[in-house]
Amino acid sequence: MGHLLRRVLATAALGLAFAAPAGAKAPNIVFILTDDLDSAAAAQMPLVKSLIADRGTAFRHHYVSLSLCCPSRTTGLRGQFAHNTTIFKNGPPDGGFEGVYAQGLEQSTYATWLQDAGYRTALFGKYLNNYPDTAPSNKYIPPGWHEWMSPVAGTPYKGFKYTMNHNGNLEEYGKAESDYLTDVISREAADFIRRSTDQFADKPFLVYLAPFAPHAPATPAPRHENEFNDAKAPRVPSFNEADVRDKPNWVRSLPLLSDAAIKDIDKLYRNRRRSLLAVDEMVQNIITTLQSVGQLDNTYVIFTSDNGYHQGQHRLDSGKMTAYEEDVLIPMWIRGPGVPVGRTIDYITANVDYAPTFAEIAGVQPPSFVDGRSLMPFLRGLTPPSWRAALLLENKSGAIPPLRTDEGPQEPSDPMERALARVAGSGIGIDGFTGLRVNDGTTYVEYVTGEFELYNNLVDPFQATNSYNTTPPPVRSKLARWIASLKNASGAALRQAELAAPN
Repeated sequence: MGHLLRRVLATAALGLAFAAPAGAKAPNIVFILTDDLDSAAAAQMPLVKSLIADRGTAFRHHYVSLSLCCPSRTTGLRGQFAHNTTIFKNGPPDGGFEGVYAQGLEQSTYATWLQDAGYRTALFGKYLNNYPDTAPSNKYIPPGWHEWMSPVAGTPYKGFKYTMNHNGNLEEYGKAESDYLTDVISREAADFIRRSTDQFADKPFLVYLAPFAPHAPATPAPRHENEFNDAKAPRVPSFNEADVRDKPNWVRSLPLLSDAAIKDIDKLYRNRRRSLLAVDEMVQNIITTLQSVGQLDNTYVIFTSDNGYHQGQHRLDSGKMTAYEEDVLIPMWIRGPGVPVGRTIDYITANVDYAPTFAEIAGVQPPSFVDGRSLMPFLRGLTPPSWRAALLLENKSGAIPPLRTDEGPQEPSDPMERALARVAGSGIGIDGFTGLRVNDGTTYVEYVTGEFELYNNLVDPFQATNSYNTTPPPVRSKLARWIASLKNASGAALRQAELAAPN
C-alpha cells in the first residue's frame, strides 16, 4: 500500500477530513537543527518567530535526553536513547562519529528510511562530532543522502577557513564574507530545494540544515559584528548562585564566578546573539525559497536545537551536559500542512521523537528498535490517547574529553569543561547520572556518587532549592523505581514504561 494511501486511511480513521489531490506527492521536510541554542535565546529570533513559530505549533516542553551534541544528534537520527545507541560522548571510545561509524548505526536512520521511500535527501552543515575520522576518506558520505555538504577540515566552528565535502568533492572556503558558513549552507539548501522541485517534481524532499551557530566561539557574520553591544547574559535568580550546599559535589567544588569569568560569559552571550542573526536570515531564505517554488504549503518546517545551554546559572561557566533545565529544555516550533496555527503543546516531547515523526510523514514503518513517538497527532491538531508522563535523562560518567581550542574542525571545549578540568585536576567532569523530567513539573536526578537532586519546576523554575531531603521517602522511591524501569529499556517496552511510574 502506498504511503499516501496509508496516510489517508489513518487520518480518516481518526475522524479527520483529509483529501490528497490526485497525483500529489508526500509532504517535504525541512529540519533546521541549530547547535547549542537554548530556549531563551531562540525566543529572541524575530524571523524564526514570524515565519515558523507564529505560523505553526509550539512545543513548550521539548527536551533532549542527553545534553551533548553527538549523542543528541545520534538520538535524533535513530530515534533511540543514548543507552541504546551507546553514544554518550563527543568522541571515542563511547561516542563521536567514530563510535557511530564503528557500530554501523548510519545504516538505519531516518535518512535511509526516507530515501528508500522515494525522498530526495540532503544534509547541509554539521553532522556528527569528529566526522569523518576513521571513515575511509574525507570524501565519505553516510548512507541515506542523495546530496551532502559537511565540513571535514579547517575551522568550521569559527565560520571561516574550512574544507567542505560537497557530494564527494573537497571545496575550500576562506575568509571572504561570502564564505561565512551559515550563509554558504543557506544558499546551498535553497538551491537544492529549487533543483529538486524543478528536476524531481514528483519526489518529496528532506533537507537537514545544521548551522554551527550559536556554538562557541559563535563568530558572527561580518555584517552583524556590531550588534547587541550592550547585551549581557540574563541575571536570573540562579546566576552565580551564592549557596550551592544543596547541589551535588561536582557543583559544590566550583568557586563563585569571578568578575573576569562573568565578563567572558557576557562576551560569548553577545556573540551568540550576533551569530543567530544569520541563522534568522537563513530561515527567511528557506521559507522564501519554498514559497517561490510552490512548496511551502506542502512542507513541514521544524526549527530546534541539539541541546540547550547555560551561562552562569548555578555558578556554572558557559556549557551544557547537565540535567538542569537550561541544558535539557530546547526550542521547537513546527509549521506545515494541517499543523494548527497558534497551538502550544504542553506534553513532554523530545529529540528521540524526530525519527518516528519523519517516518510517519513519509508513510514509513520505523524499525522496532525506535524508542521515540511520532508527533503527528499533535501536528494534526489532536491529543493522543496516551503519551509519555516522564522522559529519561542520562549522562555517562568519566573523564571529560581532551581540552580543545577553536583552531581545528573538532568541537572546541566549552568554558565549563575548562573550568571543571582546572578544579578537578584529574580531568573528571560532571558525575554520571540518570534522571527524569516528569510531566507534573518534577526533575529528579540520581548520580553515580549516590547523590540526588529533586526540583519542583512549577514553584522553583530556576532550580534553586534541591528538595530531595524534604521529599517523602515513598515519593522518592516511586521516582527511583521509574528510572529503574526506563534506563535499560528499549522500543515498545520503553514507551510503555514512560506512561506511568511502576507500583
